[in-house]
Amino acid sequence: ACPRKAPLVRFDSGSKNMILEFGFLLSAYLLSQFYRSFLAVLAPVLIDELGVSATDLSYASAAWFIVFALAQFPIGAWLDRFGPRRTASILLAIGGGGGIALFAAADSAPVLIIAMGFIGLGCAPVLMASFFLFTHRFSDAKFASLAASFVGLGTLGNVLGSEPLAAAIGWFGWRPVGWGLFFITIVTAVGIFLLVRDPENENISENKGSLLDLVKVRELWFIFPIIFMGYSVAAGIRGLWAGPYLADIFGFETTEIGRVTLYMALALVAGSFAYGPLDRIFGTRKWVVFTGNAGVLVALLYLLFAPEKSELGVTLAFVSIGFFGSAYAVQMAHGKAFVPSYMTGRGVTLLNFFSIGGAGLMQSLSGLTVEGFSQDGALPASGYHALFMLYAVSLGLALLVYMFSTDAKPGSQPKGQKARAIRQ
Repeated sequence: ACPRKAPLVRFDSGSKNMILEFGFLLSAYLLSQFYRSFLAVLAPVLIDELGVSATDLSYASAAWFIVFALAQFPIGAWLDRFGPRRTASILLAIGGGGGIALFAAADSAPVLIIAMGFIGLGCAPVLMASFFLFTHRFSDAKFASLAASFVGLGTLGNVLGSEPLAAAIGWFGWRPVGWGLFFITIVTAVGIFLLVRDPENENISENKGSLLDLVKVRELWFIFPIIFMGYSVAAGIRGLWAGPYLADIFGFETTEIGRVTLYMALALVAGSFAYGPLDRIFGTRKWVVFTGNAGVLVALLYLLFAPEKSELGVTLAFVSIGFFGSAYAVQMAHGKAFVPSYMTGRGVTLLNFFSIGGAGLMQSLSGLTVEGFSQDGALPASGYHALFMLYAVSLGLALLVYMFSTDAKPGSQPKGQKARAIRQ
């Protein structure tokens, strides 16, 4: 008898369990990306059926980001004390499940705003729980690649929140879709609770150090600004300003705007994957992040100073901002290198607070900027010129500060960081 060929890849029970647990965490992150962007598709039907205004919906979207950002502080302590399994599953079930149920039953703007706040709370621990596990399960050198791949796959939630969501609403109506999302969210939370394993050989109930100790780490001071701005430009243009700009300046219709924003969303996904191995290939995190964000700055300068901007040129600029503005995972890896392992939860959530908080604050400032420079009969282009100037100056200053940061090469401990970071 011919001997059986050995399988090319052999999965033991531990590998299968890991695939399942990260599969449910990835499903939760897809939901997080979906929920932060789905109001754009739901807006017309909510305005028509509930009589809410566009401003009401902007408040609802802001509620998601504000609650998400502020929740990072307690979530960091809970991850270190209780572990990712309970922290992510319970908050996703109560906040995410409860929030989308309230959303599906909403009959007024205040209810929508409260519901979005709850959903933001439910989504807040998901990515940080995954990063927590990456830190404790894998080597530091692999963190950026794992985080970038995870973020890249999760960013597909933005795609699900566009045309697929619109089709589902057309077939079933928005309230049944909401109840379907409630079921999916609860099943995902239960899967995390049953399958995710907290790190072994870690005393996660030990609560050494404080958030103030992390803020005192000098190396992080030069990294916070780029984390603050590193997601803000792509998030602001993709999620808020691409549509109005293309409509006001080039007269694009909804279909054309959808096509350009889809290209930008796909660039965000591709960029996340592309950044993953670069820190190991080049042996640096600092200069990978710096070069990528410099690419974003170049695209902003084109939008600011190109004498004759074409539709193709603007599309390529937006796609470039999406691609080069996807350095989130490497930025997080750079900052995380200066965080002691027993404070991983509080460290990654502090960094994430700057990222999400920066995006939210810059969106508010961008709205005030465009409104302020578009008043008194000014041409629409004046407001957008001021918008791109705001982004370019802010990012340029962040890059200037970041130049003085300490590098953190994959697999090596930055000079003196653990000794100086937190003294017991």
